[in-house]
Amino acid sequence: MAEQQPALAALTVVPTPIGNLQDMTFRAVEVLKSVDAILAEDTRNTKKLLQHFDIQKPVQSYHAHNEHAQISRLIARMQQGERLALVSDAGTPAISDPGFLLVRACVQAGLSVECLPGATAFVPALVQSGLPCERFVFEGFLPHKKGRQTRLQELANESRTIVLYESPHRLLKTLQQLKEHFGGERPIAVVREISKLFAETVRGSIDSVLAHYAQGGTIKGEFVLVIGGVEKPKAKTNTTSRYDDN
Repeated sequence: MAEQQPALAALTVVPTPIGNLQDMTFRAVEVLKSVDAILAEDTRNTKKLLQHFDIQKPVQSYHAHNEHAQISRLIARMQQGERLALVSDAGTPAISDPGFLLVRACVQAGLSVECLPGATAFVPALVQSGLPCERFVFEGFLPHKKGRQTRLQELANESRTIVLYESPHRLLKTLQQLKEHFGGERPIAVVREISKLFAETVRGSIDSVLAHYAQGGTIKGEFVLVIGGVEKPKAKTNTTSRYDDN
């Protein structure tokens, strides 16, 4: 007797590889083969992925510039019984990528939503940074202009490890701003091209890592910055004995 498969959710959020195609899970491939249609951040990139895994399903564009206009129509389709999958170009949708608004709309409409476990950039970067990872704060991309300085000032006093995403053309500027707000001695790991052929992790103080890139270090691909939190002064131990006054 064949094993019965669980019913698909109305919307399944499917992580896709951030570098190596072998990071795709068996379950992710199975879900993409089972849904009625796939919502993709960039249909050209997604079609290459689908072709590699021999997945033949309709692909529809869903990205930051059209998600507001798409949501009501997509909700109506799922209410009529369609089962959809959501993917981004790489990693897990809704993590610094489109997806949150659709997930929220599904929840509000009483539709089932499931997110598969899978590839995302910040977890491997955090773990391999060598910095404390039992408690951390994920900030995604810093604001480009308005609110950027305020956010950096707030993070300068954060005691947990801090995780940021950054693009190549802003890397040096961000490292310089981190030095100004956090101090040059704060430990940092800069991780790029995770799971790809030229993956690289540069560890050290903000001063040394900034010097590395300013002096010709490779600034290509997508970056994850993992920064040590500020060290809080240890509370003094009260060694006064209750017998001292006797």
